[in-house]
Amino acid sequence: MLLVCLIWGMNFSVTKSAFDQLAPLPFTAIRFAISSLLLWLIIRVAEGRTPLPSGALLRLVVLGMVGNTLYQLAFMLGLARTTATNSALILSTVPTVVAVLAGALRLERVTPRMWSGIALGTMGVVLVIATRGVGFDRATFSGDLLTIAAVLCWAGYTIGLRRVPEGVSPLRVTAITTIAGTPGLVLAGLPGVLRLDWGAVGLNAWLAVAYSSVLSLVLAYLLWNRSVKAIGGARTAIYMCLTPLVAVFGAWLLLGERPHALQGVGAVFIIVGVLLTRTGGGEDKKRERERNA
Repeated sequence: MLLVCLIWGMNFSVTKSAFDQLAPLPFTAIRFAISSLLLWLIIRVAEGRTPLPSGALLRLVVLGMVGNTLYQLAFMLGLARTTATNSALILSTVPTVVAVLAGALRLERVTPRMWSGIALGTMGVVLVIATRGVGFDRATFSGDLLTIAAVLCWAGYTIGLRRVPEGVSPLRVTAITTIAGTPGLVLAGLPGVLRLDWGAVGLNAWLAVAYSSVLSLVLAYLLWNRSVKAIGGARTAIYMCLTPLVAVFGAWLLLGERPHALQGVGAVFIIVGVLLTRTGGGEDKKRERERNA
């Protein structure tokens, strides 16, 4: 999950560098088309035509549409209508939303220690982001609502992964959900793709597409899905608090955006919060292993 945070955090600066040559929706359509093809080839070689358990395919297709099509469209359209700071701040609520849903649906037991970690991590994200200035007003209202919808989509996707039948590998989950979510994104980006001057797209933009397709989608989604299956949605989602921290470092390294001293305090809160949440369910895991022994 630390690798996931590194990939997704750097992805902000990497993809932003391509947007002067590839608009967001065509960029998203191209990266998902590439990722779907790559995952289809990998799954054919690695697992062949292994049959799925009854009802698994429909569940995975729905998860793919929620976690890829709806999430990506809500996030991209929301970002276009609000500030990047507002968007990042709203997305920082994902761990809390996942924990509340997981607890309410009795899929996971969220301990007091985990709640403390989630609260600390969220406070750290607020400190990291708020230094850039936050402004919620009528001009950003529609974008903020769309970003909230994106949070709910990603939380629903993460919780839904816990209901995938046993015997379906994280690789197959990643492949099916990505492929299922791709048609809607391709349709949304198709007008921009048809108008695209392919000769004007430089090497840096294609490298950004490759990074975003292979690392941000294929590898990071695979690791995320595997983590949810191994340690649960709440303890996986808390790592998203680290992503803005990596994004700040990436913007400093690649775009020359200097970090603020207050962001260092936020970084400490985030790290402590992640550690608390990551270890907060240890006793439950131990008891579960003893019952299964």
